[in-house]
Amino acid sequence: MTLREAVGRAVRQNPDITLARLDEENARYGVQVAKDPFAPRVTVGSGLAYSNGFPMSIEGSAPSIVQARATQFLFNRQQSYAVAQAKEHVRGAGFEVAGKRDEVAYRTASLYLNAERAARVLTLARKDAESLQTVLAAIQAQVKEGRALPLVEKQAALQLARARQLAEALDGDQANAETALGIAVGFSADDRVRPVAEQRPAPALPESEEHAVQAALDANQELRKLQSQIAAKGLEMRGEKAARLPRVDLVAQYGLFAKFNHYEDYFRTFQRHNGQIGVSFQVPVFSGPGVKAQMSQTEADISRLRVQLNIARNQIGADLQQSFREVKKAGMAAEVARLDLEVAREQLSVNLAQMQEGRLSLRQVEEARVAENGKWMAFYDAQYAVEKARWSVLRLTGDLVPAIEGMP
Repeated sequence: MTLREAVGRAVRQNPDITLARLDEENARYGVQVAKDPFAPRVTVGSGLAYSNGFPMSIEGSAPSIVQARATQFLFNRQQSYAVAQAKEHVRGAGFEVAGKRDEVAYRTASLYLNAERAARVLTLARKDAESLQTVLAAIQAQVKEGRALPLVEKQAALQLARARQLAEALDGDQANAETALGIAVGFSADDRVRPVAEQRPAPALPESEEHAVQAALDANQELRKLQSQIAAKGLEMRGEKAARLPRVDLVAQYGLFAKFNHYEDYFRTFQRHNGQIGVSFQVPVFSGPGVKAQMSQTEADISRLRVQLNIARNQIGADLQQSFREVKKAGMAAEVARLDLEVAREQLSVNLAQMQEGRLSLRQVEEARVAENGKWMAFYDAQYAVEKARWSVLRLTGDLVPAIEGMP
C-alpha cells in the first residue's frame, strides 16, 4: 500500500475508530431515551376481581375487566434539560470520533514509516553482508598466500557474522513493523502490509508557529470534547435547578366494569364503559438538601473540566513548540547526513577508479562500499525523522488527514 491507501483504510476500518463510532451511536440512542417521556405511553391490562361488599381499588384503580392507562409529559423542564444534555453528549461523541481518527491516522503514518525504513535498511544490511563476504574471501586468499595474518581473517569473519546477525534482526523488525501496520489498517495479525516504494513530497507546514498554535487551539478535538463536556454539565446543573419548577403531565384512563362487582348496589348510577382524561399538576414545595448537594457536585465537575481545558491548551502550545524544534533539528541532521553520504559516495567512486588503475584492492573497495551503506542508513533515518516530525505538527493542528488525503 501507499501511505495514502494505508491511512485511508485505517480511518475506515481501524477497530479503535469503530468503537468510537459505536459510542457515538449509543449517544444518539440516549437522546431517544431522554425524549421518550414526552411521547404518549399507553398500557392495557386487566384489574379483574370479584367484589364482596364495597368494591375497593386494586393498585389504585377500581376492579375492571379491561383497563388502559396513558401518560405523557407536557411540561417538564428538568427532563427537557436532560434531552439537551443527551444531544450535547452526541456532539461530544462526534469530537471523540474525530480525535480518534486523527490519532489513528498519525499512528498509521508512523507505522508506515517504520515499515518502510525497516525494508530499506534490511536491503542495505544484506548488501553489507555480501560485501563483507567478498572481503573475507579476498583475505582468505591472502592468508593462503602468506600475505596476511590469520588474525585478519578471523576479524573479517567476525565482521561478516555481525553483519548477518544485523540483517537477521532487521528482517524480524521488518516483519513486526509490517504486521503492526496490517493491524492498524484493520487486518488480522496473520496479515502483513508492505509499503510501496514511492517518492512523497514533504508535507507542508503552517505559515508560522504562532499560526499553527492558533489553528491547533481552534481545531483540536480534545479541546472541543472538553468544551462539550462543560456545556453538558451546565445543562445538567440547569436541570437540577429545574427540579424546583412545577411539572404538567397528560393522564388518561379507561375501565370496562363488570356487574358482579356490585357497583349498582353502592352507586346511584352504573355504566360499563368509563374513562377520564386530563392533566396532572405537581408543584415541588420542599425538595430537600439533595438538590443543592447535586448542584454543588456539578459545579465541582465543571471547575475540574475547566482546569483540564486550560491544561490541555497549554500542553498543545508546548507540544507544538517542541514539534517545530524537532522539525528544525531533524532538518539539520538530514542535511548533515546528506553531505556525509555525498562524501562517502564520492570516496567510493575514487576507490573504484583507483582499483581499475591497480592502486587499490577489491577488499578496500568493498570496505568503502560497506561504509557507504552505513551512510545510506543514516540518511534514511534522518529523512524519516524529518517526515515524522512534520506529520506530528500536522496532527496537532488537525491537518494530518486532509494532507494525506490530498497526496497524488
